[in-house]
Amino acid sequence: MQLTKNFNINEFECHDGTGVPWNLVENVQKLADNLQVLRDTLDKPVHIISGYRNPTYNKRVGGAKRSYHMKAMAGDIRVNGMTPKAIRATIEILIAEGKMQQGGLGLYKTFVHYDNRGRKARW
Repeated sequence: MQLTKNFNINEFECHDGTGVPWNLVENVQKLADNLQVLRDTLDKPVHIISGYRNPTYNKRVGGAKRSYHMKAMAGDIRVNGMTPKAIRATIEILIAEGKMQQGGLGLYKTFVHYDNRGRKARW
């Protein structure tokens, strides 16, 4: 199922093969819409490293007990040729400009976590 011009729902599947549950498709659609803004701004593919996680998989990988990944509202992302710091800075600008939804931004060594929780959270 195509969510945006550049994102397909399959990209957000759990790594154990579980698809995004139908009751969470609206959430993943909003996430994809926000990530499409980032992709269009950068004019580079945004790779989803981790999208939806079912509770069992989330626990197995040490995810937060209330992880937004389990709600299909979070994506861990990479962009070839960009550092995580540069990706995060771009997202901060897009949020400040009102182009992406406010949410959680986590900076990691090899990727950035973005979620559209609707309130500011940074780590």
